[in-house]
Amino acid sequence: MGKANMMTMQAKPIRMSRQTRTNWLIDTAVFLGAVLAIFSGIYFLVLPNGYEGGRNTWYGVVLLFTRQTWTDIHLWGGVLMIMAVVVHFTLHWNWVKMMARRLRRAVTCREDCFSRGAKINVAVDALIALGFLGTAVSGLYFLFAPVSGGYQGGRNPLWDAGWLFSRTTWDLLHTWSAVIMIIAAMLHFFIHWRWIVNVTRRFFLSLRPRPLSA
Repeated sequence: MGKANMMTMQAKPIRMSRQTRTNWLIDTAVFLGAVLAIFSGIYFLVLPNGYEGGRNTWYGVVLLFTRQTWTDIHLWGGVLMIMAVVVHFTLHWNWVKMMARRLRRAVTCREDCFSRGAKINVAVDALIALGFLGTAVSGLYFLFAPVSGGYQGGRNPLWDAGWLFSRTTWDLLHTWSAVIMIIAAMLHFFIHWRWIVNVTRRFFLSLRPRPLSA
């Protein structure tokens, strides 16, 4: 009897709403873009310096890919992540406003307005949002203020565009915002791991062809 019920459950087609499917695809695009940007960013943390007029012997070191390929991966991974997040926020703007209100209440409420789990979720989501904002804005700076020729010992006038902050400050903002976002995202995955696995499993099961009715 148990086997028969199990076989019936396995044969039963898994359905997923269009909205849930769209959300999963957008979240996957965010995840893939973040993974590409993170791993390429680690490369630049390990080998941070530029050409330096040929004095940097580590500049041409190949770790799986050339430095230019890592640059392209970092750039387009970041662009994919930003575009997917913009689409995500556009589709879930009401949710964004609700989370902003919850964050304001969590900060200003003197009484115990939220459970411990809710406070942790709000804090983690806020850190992800702040880390993403800092990473995205500083990333756009480097996208629209590219440098040709490197620092050159201070002789390159194009090294620092002077937009709001110095190039070094933008670099530090980009690095540490990314670190905050990565740590918060890892906590987010840990907290919601079961839900992520369940939805991902249902997504792929819903793609299986449905059995023809007799």
